[in-house]
Amino acid sequence: MRQALNLAKSVSGQTSPNPPVGAVVVKDGEILGFGAHLKAGEAHAEVHALQMAGDKARGATIYITLEPCSHHGKTPPCADLIIDKEISRVVIAVMDPNEKVAGRGIKKLQSAGVNVEWGVLQKEAAAVNQAFFHYTRTKTPYVTMKSAVSLDGKTATHMGDSKWITSEAARLDVHHYRHTHDAILLGVNTVVADNPSLTTRLPGGGENPLRIILDSDLRTPLDANVVNDQKADTWIFTGSAITAEQASPYERAGVSVIPFDFLDPTAILNYLGSQKVMSLFVEGGATVNGSFLESGKINQLVQYMAPKLIGGKNAPASIAGSGFMSMTETLAMEIKHVEMIGEDLKIMAEPRKDDADVYGNN
Repeated sequence: MRQALNLAKSVSGQTSPNPPVGAVVVKDGEILGFGAHLKAGEAHAEVHALQMAGDKARGATIYITLEPCSHHGKTPPCADLIIDKEISRVVIAVMDPNEKVAGRGIKKLQSAGVNVEWGVLQKEAAAVNQAFFHYTRTKTPYVTMKSAVSLDGKTATHMGDSKWITSEAARLDVHHYRHTHDAILLGVNTVVADNPSLTTRLPGGGENPLRIILDSDLRTPLDANVVNDQKADTWIFTGSAITAEQASPYERAGVSVIPFDFLDPTAILNYLGSQKVMSLFVEGGATVNGSFLESGKINQLVQYMAPKLIGGKNAPASIAGSGFMSMTETLAMEIKHVEMIGEDLKIMAEPRKDDADVYGNN
């Protein structure tokens, strides 16, 4: 199962809105086949693994990180294929919460006389699919908020100089998150100040996320990289007062200008969910981060801390907004992972939740 999970992890970020899944076929201690779901609309992990195993699959065991589908979608049901190949035992890490599956795959296999076990490395498999599980349950994207700060919690000097707080190794690590998220979001002030590309720049390449700019008054420069470089789709979310004439130059450049009555995290996430955006990487400034915190829309925090002290009461922090009134109102976080990335400290945390909730619901 660990090998199957490694296969699933290897395709994280390229299967949306489907989950990353890995499968391994084993018989008499020998691996006969393995595979991963590579892209939505293409063959599932079980199909690749069983094709590799061929006729030897009869009487074998297949390990799958997620319950096999039992319905016809863009591909035929994997449960039917497992039955047709006369697999004798199926070991599943975690059940699929999708209402089209949700135990039906297991029941179909059991009804055909297949021995089914599930719950093997369940929490590990749920972690691999946390974005998919959240999206399935809420119909909104899983939100990861990233920040890079000094040891005293500053993101820049009081003069606004922020390049570079963290090391090159930490900045490279950020690109892995861009690769594994469907979309990246930030505010217009960051675009004006830094002119970022918001693309994935990994040594081996990677998927560029959809770029989302929050810009109520449509101040994004027409010569900005996100408007002109054509490296990824760009959506600019504006206020409802923006006219078609104002939006026209951006749309001629291939950028979508989308007006909102209320440009707040709840409305944004509801819209993105309707567009099948499964995961969102919030890489915005303090104002954007503050709005997501106060709206309770953070599923994961990734924070890089550089071994530097900036000081200054006017030097910006990573989260602005009004903040909470009392300690009882604050968002309680659980630190999930800590490691050194180059010379920087990386902390991954999630809002506290019931440890028994394998689907990662808040």
